[in-house]
Amino acid sequence: MRRVISRSLWLKLTVTVVAIVGFVLLYEVSIFDSRETAPQGLVDPTVPAAGTRQLFAATAYCKGTTTASGVGVRTGIAASDPAILPVGSVINITAGNAKYNGVYTIMDTGPHVQGRLVDVYMWSCHEALAFGRQQIELTVLRLGWNPSASTPSLIDRLFRRREAARYAAPPPPPPPPSVAPATGTSGADGVIPATEPLNGATEAISEPSNPASSDAPLVPAAPVAPLPPVAPTSREP
Repeated sequence: MRRVISRSLWLKLTVTVVAIVGFVLLYEVSIFDSRETAPQGLVDPTVPAAGTRQLFAATAYCKGTTTASGVGVRTGIAASDPAILPVGSVINITAGNAKYNGVYTIMDTGPHVQGRLVDVYMWSCHEALAFGRQQIELTVLRLGWNPSASTPSLIDRLFRRREAARYAAPPPPPPPPSVAPATGTSGADGVIPATEPLNGATEAISEPSNPASSDAPLVPAAPVAPLPPVAPTSREP
């Protein structure tokens, strides 16, 4: 195979083109990030939160040189109402035209940008006019400059779940088993308590070891007469 490729110029060009196309496709592959971890469905709360997907209106502007944050205008920035999306917020826009889909940073404000509206900067004024005003889906990736107000990534969520499980409070101990009362009757389950003697041992245990003394006087026993001696018997041979 090496000799065939080295001898044929067309095969060299084909292999080179295939390699370039492969690298380009690999570079354009979407990387798993916080955009994919946003909750599904459209929500519309009063104040946006990190990780929420909401409906906004979008317009475009092309004039100006410096934004409200002090940086120069460039592609990838947008203006918004600071009461809704403060400066420094990172958003992901999904518009009707896939050309404008992507991640934008809120770096500008404006007197006409009020409410749930974002104004995307475009270098061409003709393109900004053609963009007009349209409804978009906006996902908040970060709210303001605070990094803790960002959408947690998959690794963060896994670590937080493991730490929460590690420091979770231990379950309460089980209650002690109930003990049947020491009575003369059998328990509720038909088992005789261990404190109750079996096979008539009650009477034997209840009897005292020394018999009770009576009031009658004791009569002495009569003497026993000794036995008469026995004469030895002789045997004749």
